[in-house]
Amino acid sequence: MKIINPATEDVLADVELADRGETDRAVARAKTAFPAWRDVAPGDRARLLRRFADLVDRHAEELAELELTNSGHTIGNARWEAGNVRDVLHFYAGAPERDHGRQIPVPGGVDLTFHEPLGVVGVIVPWNFPMVIMTWGAAPALAAGNTVVVKPAEWTPLTALRLAQLALEAGLPEGVLQVLPGAGEVAGARLAEHPDVRKIVFTGSTEVGKQIAATAARTVKRVTLELGGKSANIVFADADLERAAASAPGAVFDNSGQDCCARSRVLVERPVYEEFLERLERAVAAVVVGDPRDPGTDMGPLISAEHRARVASYVTGTPRFQGTCPGGKGFWFPPTVLTHDTLDERAFTEEIFGPVVSVVPFDDEAHAVRVANDTRYGLSGSIWTENVGRALRVARAVEAGNLSVNSHSSVRYWTPFGGYKESGLGRELGPDALAAFTETKNVFIAH
Repeated sequence: MKIINPATEDVLADVELADRGETDRAVARAKTAFPAWRDVAPGDRARLLRRFADLVDRHAEELAELELTNSGHTIGNARWEAGNVRDVLHFYAGAPERDHGRQIPVPGGVDLTFHEPLGVVGVIVPWNFPMVIMTWGAAPALAAGNTVVVKPAEWTPLTALRLAQLALEAGLPEGVLQVLPGAGEVAGARLAEHPDVRKIVFTGSTEVGKQIAATAARTVKRVTLELGGKSANIVFADADLERAAASAPGAVFDNSGQDCCARSRVLVERPVYEEFLERLERAVAAVVVGDPRDPGTDMGPLISAEHRARVASYVTGTPRFQGTCPGGKGFWFPPTVLTHDTLDERAFTEEIFGPVVSVVPFDDEAHAVRVANDTRYGLSGSIWTENVGRALRVARAVEAGNLSVNSHSSVRYWTPFGGYKESGLGRELGPDALAAFTETKNVFIAH
């Protein structure tokens, strides 16, 4: 498959996609490598993961360049992503020596629990944040003693392939971390159904996530699913409107809107609705769309011509206002702001996964919560208010897994990440993620 730079449409590489047979062989290698990796002493496994993290750090600029050219990410984002890979590896390098069981008081003996690794884990990675999402799944799985087969998205395999090489250079044994480029309906589907794969970590669309869950159920395979989003950015009249409006473009246009946490529905309390839109228009006009290598660029291209056409299909009629973007080669799309007469329009209800945001008014707190929750998704969201009590009430009432008050921060590698409703199943990141890659074994020893 030809790998394309979305900013220039140049061909970067030609990558062979794995078929069903190669997928089976990768799983077999992972299964063979599992017993020895499971038995590596916790301190030694931790040292190997730290060595892997250090190599990522030394190659951070190379990885950022790969992500920039393959995914169209801005240089600032790509450097952050390489740093996040390093930090996630370091965080989970601390886990093997702290994967503690318990001693439970029972009559007639001693009762102990152990956390045992599952075996082979399949990590199916999307194209929007290739190297960080790969690492969110692979790092805790490896720390817990599992072997991992990563299937990157067809469009964006380059950083995953390089990370697998760095893992080998760091000393991880052959077969412990493999990257298998392949089509989702071939390699991804085979990982989901393979009886020797004991867990699937999938990030992608809700529709494909449902298919994977159904397939995994046939072998009672564990799944972690991080799926779609249609997150609300709720702005109350008492908020700092300048900050709220200035930050709103970054909350939805970051990575060209190709982010399941994007705050793509802005709900504004009616008395300040028009004032907020005026401030937002100035902020959107200032968004720089262009060459991802330029440090002054805020937003790069969309991933493909196919995806650009899909995003464009949601913009019917005249937008409230738009920013600008380059012409010529590259899959560009301008930052776009929509308003709606009714709340059942496709652009307001469906995940667009592009730089398009809807702004609508609400009347009071209860109305804001009702509109925010009127979606099948529940991944993230923001609340802007100076009233602490209101902030807590609304945060508890909104059905989403990751909320922020007076900010748009959704992801920290040391805190849990995941969604409600059709935004997913399970949690990634944070100290609890390790449990998702282990079985609890209970052992009773009679006196």
